[in-house]
Amino acid sequence: MTDPQSAAQRRLPSWLKRPLVPTATYRRLEQSLTDAHLNTVCSEAKCPNRAECFSRGTATFLILGSVCTRSCGFCGITHGAPQPVDKDEPRRVAEAVRRMAVSHAVITSVTRDDLPDGGACQFAAVIRLLKREMPAITIEVLVPDFHGNDASLCTVLDEGPHVFNHNIETVPRLYPMVRPQANYSRSLEMLAKAARNEVQLNVKSGVMVGLGETRKEVFSTLDDLRRTGCAMVTIGQYLRPSKDQVPVQEFVTPEQFDEYRNHGLSLGFTEVSAGPFVRSSYRAEEMVKEKMKR
Repeated sequence: MTDPQSAAQRRLPSWLKRPLVPTATYRRLEQSLTDAHLNTVCSEAKCPNRAECFSRGTATFLILGSVCTRSCGFCGITHGAPQPVDKDEPRRVAEAVRRMAVSHAVITSVTRDDLPDGGACQFAAVIRLLKREMPAITIEVLVPDFHGNDASLCTVLDEGPHVFNHNIETVPRLYPMVRPQANYSRSLEMLAKAARNEVQLNVKSGVMVGLGETRKEVFSTLDDLRRTGCAMVTIGQYLRPSKDQVPVQEFVTPEQFDEYRNHGLSLGFTEVSAGPFVRSSYRAEEMVKEKMKR
């Protein structure tokens, strides 16, 4: 039987069609990451922007392995029993950042509920090494919820990343389907604690649309995020990585994205990136540079 979602995916609207043309820079970067035994969320999560980002010489590093302990309904990353923590990983990440000559490094991870600290110490080690060896760059971390562990959160915040990102992902009604092992209130509280932290940083979050949420629910979620003190937000179209994930319910129009962006700005977010191909780390350097100009 033909998967109706596969047929729907082939009928993408015009604003979601883009050529994926690997360039020489793309191939060099992909090979460089392979040689260094490093993972990227770009490849592991099958991000539609990876050809563009790799061709621009940027990538979002995925630390703590490529196997996640959770099974979120939207995510294409492999889930199951993860690998042991690689103590040499921070060094390899730093070397790759130096080799790529990036000025804004984005570090994320799979969720590691098997670790007592949720992987916070590995984030801290990467931040610490990047700051020591390349003090001119800015560092953004996109972290899991650490199961609400305050000590783990502080372990990351105390290293002073320039941007602290934790994605709320979707509206609360859809959490049982989209993020069954997560908690909407817990994620909001984590963002609020980061915003109240003494270390000066920029707090950021991200929302996917097209999962069946209503316009009113998106507005309400943006309201909740702004009340935490979150200053930057990304809003992008959910695209099903494979038939194993939840189906797309709607292809949101560019006009609706403009409405979400305008609502976010009206709430006081300093930066709102909204559009069909927007992802939490897509063109993250441009977003943080605009924020720091203000």
